[in-house]
Order: sequence, then C-alpha cells, then structure tokens
Amino acid sequence: MKKIICLLMAAALLLSLASCSGSKKEESASSLAVDSSSRTAAEPTVAGKDGTKTETTAELPKTEGVDVDLTKMSATMVYSEVLNMQQHSDEYMGKIVRMKGPFNVTELDGNRYFACVIKDAAACCSTGIEFVWAGEHSYPEDYPEANTEITVTGTFNTYTEGKSRYLQLKDAEVVF
Repeated sequence: MKKIICLLMAAALLLSLASCSGSKKEESASSLAVDSSSRTAAEPTVAGKDGTKTETTAELPKTEGVDVDLTKMSATMVYSEVLNMQQHSDEYMGKIVRMKGPFNVTELDGNRYFACVIKDAAACCSTGIEFVWAGEHSYPEDYPEANTEITVTGTFNTYTEGKSRYLQLKDAEVVF
C-alpha cells in the first residue's frame, strides 16, 4: 500500500511540474530572463489613453473600479489567479485587471505582441498577459526597454489566433 501511495505522489509531482509548459506564443513571450540590474530608480512614466507620457511621483490610479488587482497579491496568489483566468476566462470578460511585472515584446509571424510577465513563486514557470495600450504609440520609441517593471491596467479580453485562445488586457493604461 505504501508503494502505491508513493507512486501516486510521484506521478502527481511530475504532472504538476509538466503543467508549467505553455504554448509556443506563451513560451516566446516569457523567454526573456528578468535582470533586476537593468531596472532604474527613475520616476515612473505614466502613459494614458490620450498617448501622452509624463514623469510623475504620483502613485498608481486608485483601485476604485479595478475588479482584479494582482499588484496587491503574493506571488503564489498572482500565479494562481492568472491560471484561473486562463482556465475560466469567461468569468473575467470585461473586468478591469491590474498587474505588475517585467515588460516583454515578442514578434511572431509578422505580428508584434506586448506583454506583462508573471512568474510563479518558485520562478520556474512564467506566463504573460498581452496588453493593447490605449491611444497611439510607436514601438520602440514609446515603450519601455525589455524587462522594465511595468504596471498595466486594462479590460480583460480573450481572442483566438489559429487554434489557440489568448488572454489580453485591452484599452490598457501603462505605467513604467
């Protein structure tokens, strides 16, 4: 009986480790390592829907109107909530979501995707949530450097490309 329990526990551990892999797009969007030495202590830049950027010492917009604030959660809770968003995306449609993490940009098949990367507490697995910045912005001029810590607040949405379904924050406000 002890052997069966040990085998079942080992199988469960292997399955949980295997669940950290994602689709090609997710792997590409999160393939850059976070280099904390590249972060600066400069004041954050706030860019809103009108496309203007200003240096500010102000805090992020109030959480009023934000339905899911991932910036207030522990790393384990953030990763769990994002996993829940992936598995039960219909429950989050139209909700305002705020998240914080390293900025990442990926180009696949002629398309450019911008994402905020989320790592799990053990930093073994990461996933990104794509965002579409509200207003007119030009890459790379208006965007932060890769791995810059950003905070994104936007409306949760999903879309399908090919046979895959992706998460997205649209009409996003970006702070870096």
